[in-house]
Amino acid sequence: MTHLLHLDASARPGLAGKDNHGSHSRNLTHRFVSQWQSRRAQDSINYRDIGQNPPSFLNHDWIASAFTPPERQEPWMKDALAESDQLVDELIAADVLVIGTPLYNFGMPAPLKAWIDQVVRLGRTVGIDETKHPDPYVPLLGDRPRHAVILTARGGIGFGPGGEMAHMNHLEPNLVTALNFIGITRIHQIAIEGQETGGDVLAASVAQALRQVDVLVTELQAALDANPKPLVTEHVPRAAPAQAS
Repeated sequence: MTHLLHLDASARPGLAGKDNHGSHSRNLTHRFVSQWQSRRAQDSINYRDIGQNPPSFLNHDWIASAFTPPERQEPWMKDALAESDQLVDELIAADVLVIGTPLYNFGMPAPLKAWIDQVVRLGRTVGIDETKHPDPYVPLLGDRPRHAVILTARGGIGFGPGGEMAHMNHLEPNLVTALNFIGITRIHQIAIEGQETGGDVLAASVAQALRQVDVLVTELQAALDANPKPLVTEHVPRAAPAQAS
């Protein structure tokens, strides 16, 4: 059985095409998950609407706790990391991570950045090997072939690879960097463009993205069937480095 973790980061709660001022990125994730379930009803899905219920931002207590070795943590530190531990556990359990997000002001929405900050964590999703130079970081989620599906919506046009505005797109590149850093390297991206333009331009982009979603579901399910996941191993927390400021 495959387990999916589904995140929606849009501030808009509805679905484009169905609800007034609905979200195109939510529409893509809804299509992906619906298609997945229609073909593999036995699979499980954990859903987090971080757009409506955002994770906490990092604060001093979180940083002090995360950079203290587990054996030296005080009880309040474990409490400070409880939300992060839950989010990390959900990510570790997932075989497929599905992220629906708009492009806001050239980057990711604040709730999605908050989620990234909670799950990119030393000792849980990334370790350190001081003998490795010049890059001492060790991704801890490369223990099995996890996939990430990034489904995005952009108001403008040309923000994709090779586009005239691609250099101003700090959404997908940022997400890919963070996911690669913790060991999730099988990443698939589909985007809708032209919300601000509307009309035929937007309609064509939506239709193309929905077709791509359907194809991706088929390809991913076939890939997972061909390569069943191995036994999940427990991540042993490593000693954290000196606290960052």
